[in-house]
Amino acid sequence: MAPLTIFVASYADSIYTLSFDPVPSTGSPTLNLLARTIVGHRPSWIAFHPSDKSLVYTGLEQADGEVAAIKYGRGGTVEAGEVVARAKSGGADPCHLLVAEDELIIGNYSSGTIASLPISTSAPYILSPHPWTLSMPFEHVGRNKTRQSSSHPHQVILNPLNQTEKELLVPDLGTDKIWRLTKRSDGKWSIRGHIDFEAGGGPRHVVARGNTLYTLLELTLKLAVHTFPPLPATPTPLTSLFTLSALPIPDTMSAAEILLPEPNASFPETFIYTSNRNDPHSEGDTIAIFSLAAGEGQPELVNEVRTGLIHVRGMVFGGDEDKYLVVGGAEGGGVKVFERIDGGKGLQEIAKLGEDVVGRPTGFLWY
Repeated sequence: MAPLTIFVASYADSIYTLSFDPVPSTGSPTLNLLARTIVGHRPSWIAFHPSDKSLVYTGLEQADGEVAAIKYGRGGTVEAGEVVARAKSGGADPCHLLVAEDELIIGNYSSGTIASLPISTSAPYILSPHPWTLSMPFEHVGRNKTRQSSSHPHQVILNPLNQTEKELLVPDLGTDKIWRLTKRSDGKWSIRGHIDFEAGGGPRHVVARGNTLYTLLELTLKLAVHTFPPLPATPTPLTSLFTLSALPIPDTMSAAEILLPEPNASFPETFIYTSNRNDPHSEGDTIAIFSLAAGEGQPELVNEVRTGLIHVRGMVFGGDEDKYLVVGGAEGGGVKVFERIDGGKGLQEIAKLGEDVVGRPTGFLWY
């Protein structure tokens, strides 16, 4: 098996390129730095273009938000990238991007806006310097006054369950809502509805399967579950569970990422994986593993894996049949690769790279 390439977003100034070899000719699996592409202040989220994986988009988390396009492979390898385009993000602190064939959709966390830019797989890559923007509604300060004093879009994702029209889902940590948007006749996004969550929950990221929506609540460290019918029907809350078993939860902790890999021959059972961060435990943050064996609407916490990392903000599955999970500690511990074991119910660390090599990792792509 040839080594795999991993791109790493960061709270530093760079996107890193790593090589992961799960089966080297001698010894244990290895993880090595291939290159570092300097992009700018905090390129914390990265996403491929859907039809050209050599083209990666990122957002720079800064007050005067920017997005950038990075092209890989110009020198015959994918190791180092080149910034080929930049534009304003339409707000402050762009923390999440959705890359469609001809549109880049941006979630600007601090300004409470989403934005859209036309894009292309050829130069100039970003086709306008002026993003279209939409301010998300905000009515009052939330229960968590420090984190919920304004709208905070934390993800922009197409509803994978809506097969009749494109629907954009925007988890808004500041308003305890997920906004549901569709396109008007003029091609602009418009709010069509929303989903409410517990006061102070802070919805961050979502995944979906079958007829069910799973939402990670960052501020209360819960997995919230809803039935999720197409618009204009209203979702029904089913349950919510803590993402860790040790209660009470320290005030410093929060949740970060949620993943729901597709079942396959090696891992036929369905599991949800969520990350907790800033755990004061000496063995670092945990990844919680939920089984859906009892049904889509009945997740059960079946395992908690200590990572040895501090502030696990990003993690992504990759490799054949999503066998491997790359995880980063934004505040310490570097980058680690875990292998799924016990049919997906467990994780085992098999390779790592220190924080002195990869600074403040926050997100990943498997090339």
